[in-house]
Amino acid sequence: MKNKALIIFTRNPELGKVKTRLAKTIGDKRTLEIYKELLLHTRNETQYIDCDKFLFYDTTIVENDIWSRAHFNKELQTPGDLGTKMQAAFDSLFNKGYDHCVVVGSDLFDLKAGIIESAFNALQNNDAVVGPAEDGGYYLLGLNQSTPAVFTNKEWGTATVFKSTMNDLEKLQVKLLATLNDIDTFEDLERSGYNVDLIKHKL
Repeated sequence: MKNKALIIFTRNPELGKVKTRLAKTIGDKRTLEIYKELLLHTRNETQYIDCDKFLFYDTTIVENDIWSRAHFNKELQTPGDLGTKMQAAFDSLFNKGYDHCVVVGSDLFDLKAGIIESAFNALQNNDAVVGPAEDGGYYLLGLNQSTPAVFTNKEWGTATVFKSTMNDLEKLQVKLLATLNDIDTFEDLERSGYNVDLIKHKL
């Protein structure tokens, strides 16, 4: 066992159940295709990082998918809101003996292996590391110990999350990473550099 663990939160790729704000513009079918591309990108950027990796599905653990058990441990998210799910994931890995834990989502074409590796490096000399998202949330959170405050009293999915989280971490040494664009809306997709011309043609 290594001393650092990467937590990846993902939704099971099912029609009508992923990226609902994006789907309002381009429809459920195309949204599912894009989400599968996001999942593949996330897998490709994370599978060879030098850490133990834990994929947390939202509804059902799937064996025969793109996430090979050769690279990823498979877990199920705890019921509850996003904060409850993340705290349970962090606590489960700290309880297994990991010293440094980082969580990322699976909805950023901007996410690169080097960003995650820099987060783990930052945890050597900081208490926490945060990757802000352009929408006011965050795409990455790294901790060296259980920190329940960052997972409670949040309006998840709103522009207040990053600021509220930083308030909870104000007494700790925190490293900030580059601000990135996660994909929730069609405008996010356009800003990501994704080729949206074909999508527009079909709308």
